[in-house]
Amino acid sequence: MGLHEARNAEARFERYIDSLVSVLGRGDRAGPLHDYCVGLMMPGERKSVEPMAALTAPDRTAAQHQSLMHFVSQGGWSDAAVLGKVRELVLPQIERHGPIKALIIDDTGFPKKGEHSVGVSHQYCGQLGKQANCQVAVSLSLANHHASLPVAYQLYLPKSWAEDDRRRRKAHVPEEIVFKTKPEIALEQIRWAREIGLPGDMALLDAGYGHDAKLRNAITDLKLTYVAGIQSQTLVFALGTQRGRPPEKGRRDAANAVAVKEVARSLPAKAWRTIKWREGTNDWLSSRFARVRVDVASSHQRSGKMSKEWLLIERPEGEDEPTKYWLSTLAKNIPFHDLVDAAKLRWRIERDYEELKQEVGLGHFEGRSWRGFHHHATLCIAAYGFLISERETIPPSTPRSAALFPQLAFSNGYRPRGAAIAA
Repeated sequence: MGLHEARNAEARFERYIDSLVSVLGRGDRAGPLHDYCVGLMMPGERKSVEPMAALTAPDRTAAQHQSLMHFVSQGGWSDAAVLGKVRELVLPQIERHGPIKALIIDDTGFPKKGEHSVGVSHQYCGQLGKQANCQVAVSLSLANHHASLPVAYQLYLPKSWAEDDRRRRKAHVPEEIVFKTKPEIALEQIRWAREIGLPGDMALLDAGYGHDAKLRNAITDLKLTYVAGIQSQTLVFALGTQRGRPPEKGRRDAANAVAVKEVARSLPAKAWRTIKWREGTNDWLSSRFARVRVDVASSHQRSGKMSKEWLLIERPEGEDEPTKYWLSTLAKNIPFHDLVDAAKLRWRIERDYEELKQEVGLGHFEGRSWRGFHHHATLCIAAYGFLISERETIPPSTPRSAALFPQLAFSNGYRPRGAAIAA
């Protein structure tokens, strides 16, 4: 990045921050917002308040630490308003490369020690791939093949927290927050997105959410199609078999229903095709897939309203058994490649979380309160949104924060707002 482009990038960054300031409610929040976002994007192993204060104000670190901590932990600004402004600024940059294709639901975990950080509990942590002491947040992202952007983000509050008044008071959990399962939080986010008219007509879910038949039905009620990961024991009626009644509530069996893994095992060799779906770092990504039309045997299926869906199955080369399964309400005549492409578009959220954690420190917040947790996440998404907008100025395979900073006017350490770039 040359000097001229560095100047342009700095000017774009300042305009971006000024736009976010407009929804903060008070002008004295402009400085902490600017410095917090700079701290999140500057190189550094930890993006918690103390090291960011040292980076952004080395000559007055103690005062800067206090300012940033107050802004993120106690500031009375609205997460929804800031995320809405980020969406307003960044979505047009994403949509220049094509319309939004999907709403992606997922969650992410943050390993934590102790028991005082809001929402921390012994639960499944995707980052570790096992049960562990952690916090978990549910998010909704809008995506096309160029990029994706988180537009809603909420901490999951386990029952042990939701029903403990002492812990709630100590962490300043709002009174209106009650226990909801992660699929219930996800559904609220999707309903909100539909109510305010966000783009996208397809929902993508991994098996942690896709196994929930009530959630899939609710998505259909919202006039959205879906591609939902499911578990191998999910029961279906394969077309061409005589269907019995769906299982009664609380039971997993149903007359003539079979698990999707048995459907996969019964398919002839000619049903499997090798399909490429995306160009990777070194080569095209490909695998072997089969698809078949099925009816889902669910105790939550509405009586008389069983509808045919695609069952998509992946069995990579060299594997004896399938590894992944999806149900999809996409059109009956959708090309095979497009069905696979839709299922695999969910990789965008995995990239989001990887970059949010590695580049802007999403999991680095060390406070314990509900407000602080969400304020930090909102500011991380704001910083990430700017990096998405700058993608075209950054060489491939280069971390975005490393490419823009220090070139983004911080090559000689942090410079105060408004200082000129030396020629």
